[in-house]
Amino acid sequence: MNKADLIVGIQWGDEGKGKIVDMLASEYDVVCRSSGGHNAGHTIWVDGTRYALHLVPSGVLHKNIINVIGNGVVVNPEVLISEMAQFENLQGRFFISDRAHLNLTHHSLIDLAKEKQKGDKAIGTTGKGIGPAYADKISRSGHRVGELLNPELLCQNLIEYFEFNKAYFDALNIEIPSCDKILLDLKRYSQILSPFITDTTALLWKKLDENKKILLEGAQGTLLDIDHGTYPFVTSSNTVAAGACTGLGLSPKNIGKVIGIIKAYTTRVGNGAFPTEDSTDKGDLMCEVGKEYGTTTGRRRRCGWFDAVSVKYASRLNGVDVYALMKLDVLDGFEKIKICKAYKQNGKIIDYFPSNLDNIEPVYEELNGWDSIKGISSFEKLPPNAKAYIEKIEELTGVRIGFISTSPERKDTIIR
Repeated sequence: MNKADLIVGIQWGDEGKGKIVDMLASEYDVVCRSSGGHNAGHTIWVDGTRYALHLVPSGVLHKNIINVIGNGVVVNPEVLISEMAQFENLQGRFFISDRAHLNLTHHSLIDLAKEKQKGDKAIGTTGKGIGPAYADKISRSGHRVGELLNPELLCQNLIEYFEFNKAYFDALNIEIPSCDKILLDLKRYSQILSPFITDTTALLWKKLDENKKILLEGAQGTLLDIDHGTYPFVTSSNTVAAGACTGLGLSPKNIGKVIGIIKAYTTRVGNGAFPTEDSTDKGDLMCEVGKEYGTTTGRRRRCGWFDAVSVKYASRLNGVDVYALMKLDVLDGFEKIKICKAYKQNGKIIDYFPSNLDNIEPVYEELNGWDSIKGISSFEKLPPNAKAYIEKIEELTGVRIGFISTSPERKDTIIR
């Protein structure tokens, strides 16, 4: 029986997972999303055309591949329908778990209202309602995608939910929609999405039994994991490899190769600790050259140097077998390139990633830069200093780099 291979982000998300999923997808029969919602965005460039995906798995650009949204994802029907409209003939090659939870308009309104209330202590969420949708799921008051098959009953249940929580919505100054408006929306969602809703766990077990090749596409990054990330500045789901199992109904024994996606530098969106952030013109240059603006929100990403301490920690959490190193070309032209090899906390040198990043200072090693690696497709043709940088990352993290991206285009990738 085949095992499902996994692609997982090793930093704070935005590592470039979409390109690698798209590149590798042609070797697989099924591509799956297991967690998160439309707060996650994967950008793929093919022949100069940019595709921005938020819910639909990145395998959708290959017409012979089945794409699955798993039970661990929170699904905004409006966003999903809009995204599906980009692609033709999805019938038979795209499926949504009937156990996935719905992320509806009121969830995003709650999200925005609560962030506003927090003022300068705001988490920096995308405002897409992901946290409130997961909160409803955990408090057992949420609603699942399968309920769209009976929109009248779902409407009735939502009205009861709104009435029960009226004081809460009034306190947040959120207007509750009318029954007619809710039912109208739900019927439209049901009409469009019903043909794609199924028991995806049973589907995946069947595909494994048939020896089909399955690729699991992680959303966001390990350092945003609700348990293992930089809490409370994290997302609302488990973004690590183990989360892919619960988010799709697979057992740990079903997981095969784990490919960790790392960016050649580090970025972070929103608030929270960022030990290697560079607030000088070098950080600005990384942002501009790397086009570090969120696929989902358009927000500017904070930029800084590669952090080998956090990457080594995240790689152990995920059981990473091999890395894909993304955006190496963004560092073209830097005279010197820093890499964080340890932390200093309260005057003491530490080589591990602590749960509390207060008073952390990065301990850097400085390497010589290179002119340009853009579009190079052979490891042997890379400049010596670029090779030295790659080898230093491998030395500090203990994981081999098997893929190196040298431009946003699908074809510009070195496979070692």
